[in-house]
Amino acid sequence: MTDYGHELEFGVFASPDAADVHATLELAQLADVVGLDLFTVQDHPYNAKHLDTPTLLTAIAARTTAIRVASNVTNLPLRTPVGIAKHIATLDVISGGRAELGLGTGAFWDGIEAAGGPRREPKQAVDALIEAIAIIRKTWGQGEDRDARSVVHEGEHYRVKGMHVGPRPLHDVQIWLGAYKPRMLRTTGRLADGWLPSLGPVTAEQLPALNALVDEGAARAGRAPQAIRRMLNVSGTFGRGAGFLQGPPDAWAEQLADLSLTAGMSTYILMTDDPDTLRRFAEEVAPAVRERVASERAATHRVGASTAAPADPGSAAAQGTPQLGSSPSPAAAPPLEVVPTPDDGTRLSAVQPWDEATRPAAPTPATFAYSAAQQAVPQHLIDVHDHLRRELDQVRDIVDQVRQGSLEIGAARSVINTMTMRQNNWTLGAYCESYCRVVTGHHTLEDRSMFPHLRGADPDLAPVLDRLEEEHHVIAEVLEQVDRALVGLVGHEGHGAAGRGALDELQRALDLLTDTLLSHLAYEERELLHPLAQHGFG
Repeated sequence: MTDYGHELEFGVFASPDAADVHATLELAQLADVVGLDLFTVQDHPYNAKHLDTPTLLTAIAARTTAIRVASNVTNLPLRTPVGIAKHIATLDVISGGRAELGLGTGAFWDGIEAAGGPRREPKQAVDALIEAIAIIRKTWGQGEDRDARSVVHEGEHYRVKGMHVGPRPLHDVQIWLGAYKPRMLRTTGRLADGWLPSLGPVTAEQLPALNALVDEGAARAGRAPQAIRRMLNVSGTFGRGAGFLQGPPDAWAEQLADLSLTAGMSTYILMTDDPDTLRRFAEEVAPAVRERVASERAATHRVGASTAAPADPGSAAAQGTPQLGSSPSPAAAPPLEVVPTPDDGTRLSAVQPWDEATRPAAPTPATFAYSAAQQAVPQHLIDVHDHLRRELDQVRDIVDQVRQGSLEIGAARSVINTMTMRQNNWTLGAYCESYCRVVTGHHTLEDRSMFPHLRGADPDLAPVLDRLEEEHHVIAEVLEQVDRALVGLVGHEGHGAAGRGALDELQRALDLLTDTLLSHLAYEERELLHPLAQHGFG
């Protein structure tokens, strides 16, 4: 059994039918409204009945506000790596950071060749894809060459001779690979952010074995298996059948939850163009899958908890086998290896809304040793915090570009569409508002779930948890200052004293947000890593 612990996501795989484009656009809006995570479109440029996928995705992004968009998957032989990188970066900027990249080696080689593309043997196809990923990431300024100013690549299939890096996407775009054969699966584990097969070419029973090949590729590259999201294109019909995804919504939920818990799949993309099927998938199936998986994961974490009855003398627990939620002996597991992010003391604002010297400290932990599963709990908190730090860096980068004149406010406004604008806000406004929602959602989850659990598990943590909750309220007030500063930008095009003053006010608000958020995250990690390893999230 393999559960990689990823948060579950749900999406749609739509057809780019030229004869029914308005229905496709309306389907995307429906998917956005009902709260699905992804809207994806297949890419077969040689198909006379299909619209151009990059153009269609741009139109979809213009009509939606929250859902992420991606090709499923981009046909590499008919699209150059530089062209793909430019398209996805542009789409990410236009959508406010909602573009991802599905990528494949190519299929239907007769069609590809008829459209002027190369016919590649399997080895050549994978070699070309590996080169393309390197070029795409270099063009985005990601990976090992993040600081490079130009892209140079001399390969068998592609050559780039000093093209300047950029534009950069607003967020770290994920690359998902459609992979089925052993070498391609290992390449996915080595280079990709997600594995994206379809049921049909593979069966549910084959998924664990194929996942093992992805894990093998990850291990060879020094990556954790959890670094690769496991995704799946699925199809089905709501009815009374007993087959896979052929019954009522409860049966769908049970079957998909089982795949998450036993085969490690965490993203389900439904192949449908039917609005009613999409709605039922989003409103009935997705919540039920999430509930089932969360319940099973929680039950797994409770097994062996310190509150359990004494173990049978012959049991594994009695014989010293570490159990999740217990405190294993130092001989059974290593000490806490997760390190809190340090606070370097840098502050950008002259006045701070709290006195850091009055922060209480958690009781000094005894010498504890933790299992790998226990170590993963505080590491997850740091991973979430790192995401918030990266997002804050991107918000600040956008402001810097505007202030330095490399990105005019008028130009920035032109890349946001009327469907995602709010009260005439421009790109920075939309992105900042999205970021503020992420921070608020993270803190709300802690206040309502994690903190009450830790209070019950360790009453001595109460002063620290009280202070953390107080700081959440302060940060919420700072986020409101950011919102007010954004409102002050509306109507200003960056010209004259009023525009400069509005930008200065926004900069001050962002500086205060930077000070408070980074300080708070570092404090929380410093005090809660040991308690989380001992007691879990709850």
